[in-house]
Amino acid sequence: MIDLTSEVNLVAEAIHEKRAGTPRLLVAIAGAPGSGKSTLAAEVGRRLGGQKVRTAVVPMDGFHLDNRVLEDRGLTQRKGAPETFDGLGFLNAMRRLANGEEVVLPVFDRPRDIAIAGALVVPPECQVVIVEGNYLLFDERPWSLLAPLWDVSVRIDVPVPELRARLIQRWLSHGFSRAAATRRAERNDIPNALRVVEKALEADYTL
Repeated sequence: MIDLTSEVNLVAEAIHEKRAGTPRLLVAIAGAPGSGKSTLAAEVGRRLGGQKVRTAVVPMDGFHLDNRVLEDRGLTQRKGAPETFDGLGFLNAMRRLANGEEVVLPVFDRPRDIAIAGALVVPPECQVVIVEGNYLLFDERPWSLLAPLWDVSVRIDVPVPELRARLIQRWLSHGFSRAAATRRAERNDIPNALRVVEKALEADYTL
């Protein structure tokens, strides 16, 4: 198990520094697939909650297009690429969060491989919203329009060989053989990871 204490300390301190006089802070945790975004976001959220800061963690994955839509568009094999998400819908939701509104959001059910509408509610009294996803600091439209919304931005930078190993292990943990896990990772996950790395926008903090 990787010890994330120093990373959590850094991000939590950055959030506290920015919170003065701000009713709601938007924090982006971005990085390639398999970089550890969800784990870091959850740990930072847990830290802030323990410090009595009203915090929500919002995964970008809820904005996956449905498999039927991907099939109609010929994108089934590219699931997880930028064009397989509702990018404009995500952008509009982030703008509403930045305005301090109550926002109802979808979440992604990974075992069932579907997005569930209306499964996450961020109330107006929420003080910090931690958003995690591949394309939060990504230099393609509409994703690049997100950058001005983030009060604190963090990018997790993991060497590509380590990402490859993690992505293959992810499929192995789902019961795939080594050969099938490697094919799945190399066909889609790793190209997506390289795209994130190659088109990354500058972040306030790179871990």
